[in-house]
This record gives sequence, structure tokens and C-alpha cells, in this order.
Amino acid sequence: MQGCIFCKIVNKEIPAEIVYENDNVLVFKDIKPSAPVHLLLIPKKHIPTLFDLEEADSGPLGDLHLAAAHVAREMGLEKGFRLVSNCNQDAGQLVFHIHYHLMAGRTLHWPPG
Repeated sequence: MQGCIFCKIVNKEIPAEIVYENDNVLVFKDIKPSAPVHLLLIPKKHIPTLFDLEEADSGPLGDLHLAAAHVAREMGLEKGFRLVSNCNQDAGQLVFHIHYHLMAGRTLHWPPG
């Protein structure tokens, strides 16, 4: 989608520190981390919110979860990590391209906010 910062990262128009990539998923470091490890996991297909998901998107969304587990193992995060997705403005979604925040590297408290 034109103007979407995450689509520009997928298309390599904007640089990002990529830690994992496959045909459906891109994982890169957050530029304003909220934890010692703070990654963003996005589908390469532009989907604005969880409400915009279609049946055909179940594969790429499953790939996001597999990528989260793979990256966490590779980074030695077996003690735990948090995977968060915000949906729409009231939940704090700032970029309207489905994405997950993978955070780890310190004790994460609950409730988060």
C-alpha cells in the first residue's frame, strides 16, 4: 500500500535492521525499543488491521507465529518473551499494517497498560 512505512520496509525502500525474512514474513528491530529485545514481525502482504483478515491470510499469519518462535529460539529467549498486537487506535495501533511486537530481555509485568 502506498505510503505505508512497513510496506516501504518490505520493498527495501526504507532501511531496517532485518533479523529474519521468508516469503511471507519480515522481522526487524524496532527503532524505539521498549525492552532490551524489541522486534517487529509483519506479514509482507499489506493488511491494515486484524479486522481486515480474510480466510486466505491464515497461512501468512501462522507464519508470523512460527517466525516468532524461530527468532526467539535463535536469540536464546527460552526464559520467555511477549508477543503483542494492537488493533485500531484505541488499542494503540500507530501503523495500520498488521504487526506484532516481540519483547524480551527483562521481566515484563502484567497488566501492561
